[in-house]
Amino acid sequence: MEQEEEKVSNAFIPSSLSSFDLEQVLHALPSNALNHLFSLGVCVRCVLRLFGIKGPICASVDNGSENPLDSTTSNEAKLCNICLGILQFRFYDDREKRVLQKDTAYDVALLIADMVKQERYQFDTFSLEVSIPPLILQNETCLKYGSEPWFQEKLHTGCISIKDALKFSLINPLENLLGCKSSLCPFRIRLTYTHTKALEGVAKCSENDGSESDLIGQRPLSSTVEIESFDSSKLFLKSASEPCHFSYNCSRTPFYFGGRYLKYSRNVSQTRWIIDDERMGEASVEEIIGTKVLQACRGDNYKFHAAGREDIDVVRMLGPGRPFILEVQNTRLVPTEQCANNIEKMINEVENKLVRVKNLKLVGSDGWNLMREGEAEKQKQYAALVWTSRPLKDEDFQQVSSLKDLKVVQRTPIRVLHRRSPLEREKIIHWMKIETVAGSSQYFLLHLCTQAGTYIKEFVHGDLGRTHPSIGSILGCRAEILQLDVTDIKMECFLT
Repeated sequence: MEQEEEKVSNAFIPSSLSSFDLEQVLHALPSNALNHLFSLGVCVRCVLRLFGIKGPICASVDNGSENPLDSTTSNEAKLCNICLGILQFRFYDDREKRVLQKDTAYDVALLIADMVKQERYQFDTFSLEVSIPPLILQNETCLKYGSEPWFQEKLHTGCISIKDALKFSLINPLENLLGCKSSLCPFRIRLTYTHTKALEGVAKCSENDGSESDLIGQRPLSSTVEIESFDSSKLFLKSASEPCHFSYNCSRTPFYFGGRYLKYSRNVSQTRWIIDDERMGEASVEEIIGTKVLQACRGDNYKFHAAGREDIDVVRMLGPGRPFILEVQNTRLVPTEQCANNIEKMINEVENKLVRVKNLKLVGSDGWNLMREGEAEKQKQYAALVWTSRPLKDEDFQQVSSLKDLKVVQRTPIRVLHRRSPLEREKIIHWMKIETVAGSSQYFLLHLCTQAGTYIKEFVHGDLGRTHPSIGSILGCRAEILQLDVTDIKMECFLT
């Protein structure tokens, strides 16, 4: 036993040398284990990885024989019962809608590289990701590895996963074809293998309250934990009849642009607003900014996030603007600060002048944190055109202007009660100032600074007593808001 164990351990030493012949490597492995694996329908590359062998020797494997050491086996290799053709480079191509057989890893890499080049991504490094069906893990669990303890230990501790074995095969040819190195980076090439049996198992699992049917064994499996908890000798390995479906794509982690926007039109919403298939307003801030950024970066989609929002019907966003972050997904180009400057200029030069952008720049997670922290502490300033049911006097103006840090209790406004929880909130009006309108004693401009989240319209008219005190209750008359502008948002982010 000790001599055979030493023989196997020595066999692993030259396994990655290109000069080492495949037959020599296989002859160095214990024949009883080798014959057993081949009898179970395990392909040569799976045999090598199960013994922890990797390197150029694996690339030299011929797909044309089931067992290179047995001349009586068929010249046409059967589908591997473990990897289901993944390491034999046999798969159903979801793009071409047919089964393909590639001779070498280079041929598979060429297929992937052509797709990447067609997408015209800008990148100087790439990350390779592989996804395989759970069925393969179950198949591997069903192997009866042999009786020798050292052999079982080798297969459990030194075994190379199918994912890693495939990566070892594809990385070098992909690096050569794409002209760059592989590393952990935002640009990802993803290879996804699925299998119809695995999909059937998911469907049956939902029907049977979480118990997956016996796809490969004599008893149902519900999880990897369960697989590891019982004797694998009670399972058996079924012959594979069809290869995995193979799809491949590339993507990039999102880029984030931060800045401030100003909205000059009262007929522009912050985000796209559709009611009963009818568009509300002539445009949205989200679309005006998002479409320009998407076009410049050649991305797939975008998500717009702002520090609060203003109503479409009467509210403009003025002053230094409202902070926002635009998330751009899967960009083909890598944006730069110069790119951000060009996008800002392009948005601001649009003729209709509905929206303007300030201080647009690339941001990371720090931009998110800065905006979230500011939202919690921010103060907002407004200018509101107000009408009252009676003429106002100087003492009325002085009374309003003298109020500092006024506490206001607001129940959820009637106008939003259909979509907001019925809550009671306490907010603070930090200061107010009244500016008279020439020629009228019943119209005035109310300038005020409030705590974030204050309902300004309701603070003016009282919302049938749901907001107290209000401008109407303070002045002892009816008060209505006619127009409202946000003039400042006191947040530090994206000011310069």
